[in-house]
Amino acid sequence: MKIRVVSSKDEIDTLNKDEEMIHLTFRPSNKDIMILANMCPKLKAIHVAGSFMKTISDSTRMFLEMQNVALLEGDVWGHRKDINEYYEINPAFFEKVKASRAEGLSDEQIIDKFERESQMDRDLIRFLIK
Repeated sequence: MKIRVVSSKDEIDTLNKDEEMIHLTFRPSNKDIMILANMCPKLKAIHVAGSFMKTISDSTRMFLEMQNVALLEGDVWGHRKDINEYYEINPAFFEKVKASRAEGLSDEQIIDKFERESQMDRDLIRFLIK
């Protein structure tokens, strides 16, 4: 799975309409988020830093909920946008989740385990294991 990393408002207009997950490295306005959701009809999640989450209005959160777009808190640690515009989730992650479920671990236990083992945040892990 790939997460498109968007580092400025100017990049929103250049996005592929088929993007499913987007990480915003800038503080988005409510208008930016609405444009983003309308430009990418297949969008499943928007991932933003915790400090940015506080500035997203309740009406924008409700809009995203109505569009079935998850709003996730966190960062993409170690990603270099100058090398690749996408942050990739290793397919082995999903195999490890399957193995953890086969061991009988609950979703919360899996989230705790992968939060310790990876550089991914809880919200992103929770979204990915659904």
